[in-house]
Amino acid sequence: MKLFSALQIKACDAYTITASGISSLELMERAATECVSWITQNFQPSQLFVTLCGTGNNGGDGLAITRLLHEAGYGVKAFQIGDIDRMTQDCKANLTRLQQLDSSLIQTVPEQSFISDIPPHIIIIDALFGTGLNRPLEGWLVSFVEHVNEFPNLKIAIDIPSGMPADTVPEPKAAIIHADFTLSFQFYKRSFLHKETGVFAGEIKVLDIGLNSHFIEATHTHYEMLTTEMAQQLVKPRLSFSHKGTYGHALMVGGSKGMMGAICLSALAAMRVGCGKLSLLVPQIGYDISQILVPEALCQTNGQDHIESITSQNTILAIGIGPGIGKAPQTALALERFLDQQVLPVVLDADALNIIANKPELLAKIPPNSILTPHPAEFERLFGTSTNSMLQAEQARAQSMLHNINIVLKGHYTIITSPDGLCRYNLSGNAGLATAGSGDVLTGMITGLLAQGYLPTHAAMLGVHLHGLAADKALDTESMESMIARDVIKHIGKAFGELHLR
Repeated sequence: MKLFSALQIKACDAYTITASGISSLELMERAATECVSWITQNFQPSQLFVTLCGTGNNGGDGLAITRLLHEAGYGVKAFQIGDIDRMTQDCKANLTRLQQLDSSLIQTVPEQSFISDIPPHIIIIDALFGTGLNRPLEGWLVSFVEHVNEFPNLKIAIDIPSGMPADTVPEPKAAIIHADFTLSFQFYKRSFLHKETGVFAGEIKVLDIGLNSHFIEATHTHYEMLTTEMAQQLVKPRLSFSHKGTYGHALMVGGSKGMMGAICLSALAAMRVGCGKLSLLVPQIGYDISQILVPEALCQTNGQDHIESITSQNTILAIGIGPGIGKAPQTALALERFLDQQVLPVVLDADALNIIANKPELLAKIPPNSILTPHPAEFERLFGTSTNSMLQAEQARAQSMLHNINIVLKGHYTIITSPDGLCRYNLSGNAGLATAGSGDVLTGMITGLLAQGYLPTHAAMLGVHLHGLAADKALDTESMESMIARDVIKHIGKAFGELHLR
């Protein structure tokens, strides 16, 4: 699923109008009809609504929604906010339609004025400002939005919460309507997917308003949503006449005194995604626990309390390094020597990334198409700070292209950037993944997929989505609060099942 900028969405609207032979007002009516369809499916006819309408096309959507809700038998009233003389043509047309239907359904709120006494059981529909807004709200509009946010009423934003930009993250104190639901037309907005702005969007419902499919398919964008449908297309079928050698040999390198759990979680996850054969390289201190917790894996040791050398066999197709490995000087030297000799892509996580961050020249030694899996703080150590998470995503895109690597930037919507400059936001997963060890599980999953012959970018994409799906499946038996990393591993099979069902 593509993510378009506000300008691309505007162009898509225009192309649809021309190609379909409809007017912009008819397209607005189509959008309003889809909104009302969702509202009537989710709220009883006894529910009352107040619509806050601006003077732009988003306000026109709100006025059309008001009319259609009234015609459907719902109690609704629109408040027209701002200078009517500044209305767009389509907004004026919908104002006229509503006035002709019943002039009592609309009340004008002059500039510098506020609305009060909205009973808390009435739902507020936000249609003040849409994606055409290109600057932060100013003056009395800031106070107006802050005043609306103080109301305890449930709020539904039309297309985008008013005050939220579609393509950027505003200053921390920007005035934005805090919605419970956002009814977005045809696409997610990129700002929905970042922590600074996504909190204002609430639960997002994408409504198909029939924008031209040819334009959508033909228009390039650097940004995509990683959906279950996309992940399903990546899965390689399991062959009936196959053996463990068919599905690759992986090596997981990590562990140190007091941190053996991390590498064991990675190893178990690598096996659960279908890796045919797995070897572990751990320090001597971790030999017994590795053999007990992961009996399916071969185990070799190096060093006493931490790893002092990293080597692999010719049969190994994928190597994951970092979980629990620590930052001992001997381990750092071992990683540097390994990178000097390695030519195939590797998966790097945790303290392997921190070792590289402490010696930035190692970035140039990472094999092409390797996969780095940092959380935001590890990313900052590697590549420097950013003022917000969207700029950090842009920085990840740049670093992926510069160093010819894949970066998995972990978060609520984990981002996968690849050497071709694409940035994909993963849609699966939940807050239960905010638990110790979940990142180690992801590293093992990606390594296990890489061993099976998946292209590095595809291994990252499929690993991330399966990781999130497994956490979603774990909610069948656990809560987000009670979920631990082993629950994610336990539900990898059900996550695969979800992909096979589609």
